[in-house]
Amino acid sequence: MAARLKVYRTPIGFHDAYVAAPSRKAALAAWHSDADLFARGVAEVVTDPALAAEPLAKPGTVIKRLRGSAAEQIAAARPKRRAPKKAGEEARTAAPAGKRSLKPDRAPLDAAEHALGEAVERQEAQSAALAAEEQALAKRRRALEKSQQAEIAKLERRRDTAQERYHRALETWRG
Repeated sequence: MAARLKVYRTPIGFHDAYVAAPSRKAALAAWHSDADLFARGVAEVVTDPALAAEPLAKPGTVIKRLRGSAAEQIAAARPKRRAPKKAGEEARTAAPAGKRSLKPDRAPLDAAEHALGEAVERQEAQSAALAAEEQALAKRRRALEKSQQAEIAKLERRRDTAQERYHRALETWRG
């Protein structure tokens, strides 16, 4: 009997990673996590049917979903300013007036995530194609073995008949 699947979720950056797996250990393996995220309180079981539908349709596959709106993510990414402890400290630590640091370029991260997604899809397709080839080869092997067994049986009968005739002819010749 197949193990009953549960859907698990853990945050990964600005995404939530969902996976349908039979156990917490299997979920951690799907996320490639060496740490017990459940013990740390950063992974959980998902009970909402709307959130669980897609992962249950693709067991073992990590499904990423964007968490929050773009405005919420930008607000969360901004560093929190704390009040200066002493007068004049802000002047030393703050950027010069009118100068703002540049926002980091997300393009390399997006490109890397895209490349990773394409690689996973390509590898899954290659594995599926290989599995289909293996099944076809197994079918050909079974057909070949059946044909070979039939040929051997036919040739053994022919040999036995020829051997019997030969022994009778030899007996007749000896007299």
